[in-house]
This record gives sequence, structure tokens and C-alpha cells, in this order.
Amino acid sequence: MNDTFSDNHQIGIVSTFSELINTDFYGEVNAMCWYRHLDGDFKEIVSKLQLKENITEVSAEDLLALQLSEKGNTAREIILTDLQLLAEFGALPSLNLLKNYERDEEFDFISTDVYSYHVDRSPIGTDTFLCTYYGAASDILPNDQAVQKIQIPEIQEKLRELHDGPEDEFDNFLKEYFFDLHYQAKPNARPTNLGLGHLWRLAVDHPAQKVLPCVHRAPVENEGEYRLLLIC
Repeated sequence: MNDTFSDNHQIGIVSTFSELINTDFYGEVNAMCWYRHLDGDFKEIVSKLQLKENITEVSAEDLLALQLSEKGNTAREIILTDLQLLAEFGALPSLNLLKNYERDEEFDFISTDVYSYHVDRSPIGTDTFLCTYYGAASDILPNDQAVQKIQIPEIQEKLRELHDGPEDEFDNFLKEYFFDLHYQAKPNARPTNLGLGHLWRLAVDHPAQKVLPCVHRAPVENEGEYRLLLIC
């Protein structure tokens, strides 16, 4: 067991998919981890997939069409099983071969792309699931180690200038453009890297949620290396 996970009050550790989907978040725990050591050669799968765009969705049919070694086939079976488990649960999993995400360069004082610490929001009760099979993995951050960017005085001041409208519409403006979803790590913050092979369930901001949403970010990709990521 990774001590970084077991010692982290933000993370709950489970050992089956059933536990992953049925264990409630509570207190500070807003990230649930199905902790796994996966066999198989995921690098082989990445090397044989075709990147069509910076983010290419890979179907089950794409995976099944690959000619793979025994270890590559083991990795493929793991991915197909994960996709099936999530689909049967009612989620809509997507397997992505990823070169990089689009960067948000519109404003120099605030970033709203996925490389920025952020939370997910949904109008209905749902969670975010993700697993990195290959490449750089995402980070999460305890909520008390992050500050909402719109609460930082100099950023809020520039957002008010950008809004240039009635004060009573400012909060709606922040939500409309997703500014309120983004966070900045506090000095001495200690992010946790989610690692490879573990299937994670992260709390989302929605009306029925009993815990704070999980603050997370996409990693900067390793030079010359694609990521293979399951997300929904």
C-alpha cells in the first residue's frame, strides 16, 4: 500500500469495484481509490494506437483490433473490464489517448483549463471516475490547502473589471464562465499524485453532495509520451 494514500485523510481506500461505487464520501474524504497493481503492457497498447487529434477517443473496437503480445492482451482485458463495469453502473466511460489538452491563454491573470486546479460541477448527483493506465497521472489537493481563485483580491478585482455589469449579476457571471471552479494551491500545499492503474472516484459539486468537491488537475505530460486515460 502506498503510504501517501493510506496516510492521506482525503482518500478512502477500497479493494473492489463494488466498494468503490458503494462507499459513501464522509468528512474530509472526497476521493475514493480502488487500489490496484495492474499486470500487462499498457505501453504496447499506446504504441499501437493511432493519435488522430491531441485527444483521441479509443473505442472497445479499436482495442480489439490491435495485434498484441500476451502482456499487451492482459492490459487490454483490464481496460475492457473497467469500461464494462462503469457502463453497467450507468456511467459513460471514455478511453482517451492524449497528447495534450488545450491551454487557456485568454487571460493572463487566471487560467481555467484542466491543468489548473479545479473542481467538477454537475446539476445531478454524480461522481468523476478516472484511471491513468500509462503516462503522467493527475494530482489532487486537500480542500484546506487550496484557495478559490475568485477569492484572491487581485484576481477578483480584474474579474470585476472584466464583468463590467451590475453587482448583483457578478456571481452568475463567475459561474457562467466557470471562474468559480478554479483554485490555487496555498504555499506549502502537498498535492497527491493519483498514480498508475488505480481507479478513482472523485466527489463532484452538486446539490445532494455531502462533502466538498475534490480539487484536482491534469498533469503536464511527460516529454514525447502520450497518456492513456479512462474518464467519466
